[in-house]
Amino acid sequence: MSGTPHPRRTVLRAAALAPAVGLGLTACSSGDGSNRSAPTAPVDLGKADDVKVGASKLYKDSNVVVSRISDDEYKAYSTICTHARCPIQNLEGHKLICQCHGSEFDATNGKVLHEPANEPLPEVPVKVANGKIIAGPAKKA
Repeated sequence: MSGTPHPRRTVLRAAALAPAVGLGLTACSSGDGSNRSAPTAPVDLGKADDVKVGASKLYKDSNVVVSRISDDEYKAYSTICTHARCPIQNLEGHKLICQCHGSEFDATNGKVLHEPANEPLPEVPVKVANGKIIAGPAKKA
């Protein structure tokens, strides 16, 4: 019958579900106002010696992780999850863990260790200049 008001139970059920929907949407966002991209220009990450040989370091503000493979070899990867584009905020040893849906990545090579992500993290150009780690693409001339 058209024009009939919704039963009270239907209205209450919808009102009860609204907060749950909001929580679901929040879980898919970073919630911290951070950007969702790796460096698009060179970024000074600090002293090269801050990353010890065999270790990885997460640079949350720049959305990049740097691993020092040997004395003079560094690798860097974006820390924007390839599943839902959440900025990854957690590094345990060499394992990056996305807080949004639990994807895990190897910080030394960007490979997926645990789904739901199925694409590796993109590599970010990295170099050491004047004792500082510089990540991101070179400036265009």
